[in-house]
Order: sequence, then structure tokens, then C-alpha cells
Amino acid sequence: MNEERKISVEEVDAVETPPRARVEDAASETPAEKLERKRDYLEGFLAQKPQVASSAAPGGQTYEAIVDALKEIFDPEIPVNIYDLGLIYGVDVTDDGDATVTMTLTTPHCPVAESMPGEVELRVATVPGVRDAEVVLVWDPPWGPDKMTDEARLELGML
Repeated sequence: MNEERKISVEEVDAVETPPRARVEDAASETPAEKLERKRDYLEGFLAQKPQVASSAAPGGQTYEAIVDALKEIFDPEIPVNIYDLGLIYGVDVTDDGDATVTMTLTTPHCPVAESMPGEVELRVATVPGVRDAEVVLVWDPPWGPDKMTDEARLELGML
């Protein structure tokens, strides 16, 4: 089927210009009606209940309790907690209460290389809502002073 298609072209002499929109042509709304419309919107917005974050998610109760527990552990050589020091790379908590803390140390030859991960695991395991705690010690990316929080740098006189 080799059917030929033709395009038809219609020639016109002129096209009428459409009317321009004008502010006066807009539907008029009294100030009271406008205020009522805004009030309805605000009442609906304010009536919404905040979404409850999972206790295991950042900002959740269990997650924040774990972070607080980590902030109570201090590096023996530096007077700053391990969280602000930047040794904690991640905190993952499941809804079942299993916590995994990914961390590093300032150096592989750190004097507390054998005891620090165990202390972190014990502290995290004592947090209410945590069923099981595990610490994953990583060396990549390596720790550096750039991982410290501003509070830690201020404490150490680096700011």
C-alpha cells in the first residue's frame, strides 16, 4: 500500500488579532473574599499533623539517642568526643532496633585501635530501643582534620 499523502495548504489574507488581556477584565474579588480564601488555605495548612519520623531515622528518638551516646565517648589523646572529632562516618538503625555504626580512627596505629570499637559497641548497645549493635571499622576514606565539626576545631584552637 503505497498511498500518497498530500498536505493541503490554505492561504488566508489576514488573521484577526486576539484581544489583549487587561487587568480590568479580571474577575473582581472584594478584600473580604480574598481574606476568606487565604484563611481557608491557612487553616488547612495549620490543621495538618506533622509527619512522624521513624525512631530509627535521623531526627528519630533512637537515632538521636545513639548520637548522644557517641558524644559521651572521648578520644584519650584529644579532649574531643569521637562524634565531633569526625570518627563516626555513619549511624544506621533499622526499625527493629539493630544499629550499625561505621567509624574510623585517627590512624591505624592508634593506641586505642583495639579497645575503641568495643567501647562504641557497648555504649550503643545500652541505648534504649537498640536491640543489637555492631561497629564496622573502616580506613577508607582516611580520617583527617577536615572531618571535625566546627565545635571540635574551636575546642582545639583550630578556628
